[in-house]
Amino acid sequence: MRTVRDPEGDRYLLVTASGDSWKVRDPETGAETYRDADELDPVEGESPLSTAARAVPESVRTILTAVHDERALGLLVELHERGPHSVRYLLDATDLCESDLLGALTEFRVAGLVEEAEVAGERGYATTELADEGLTNLLD
Repeated sequence: MRTVRDPEGDRYLLVTASGDSWKVRDPETGAETYRDADELDPVEGESPLSTAARAVPESVRTILTAVHDERALGLLVELHERGPHSVRYLLDATDLCESDLLGALTEFRVAGLVEEAEVAGERGYATTELADEGLTNLLD
């Protein structure tokens, strides 16, 4: 498996190279097509696995980077499905101590996955569009 690009700069995964026609796969759509070998150039310095990873939407990549354990993922899913929630509610309803909750929420804020929200007159958190998009892709 190798990464190749066409004259427009689009990158593909080389599936088979035989003669004048190469079979390539678009990493984002999974579609396989035959292209003239003369139109494609190998891409040096890019792992084909990095090219294959382009199939994962950016919103999902952000979640995968920001979530470090199942409890943090569960917190994000809870906010997505039933939020926004106040900090007080999250401390009462979850098994996270204040420090762990603050740490997870801070990481999510830095990643752009949650934002502060007022909930019943108290400070709380809600998921952002980025988190909602990513979780929808993951949960479907």
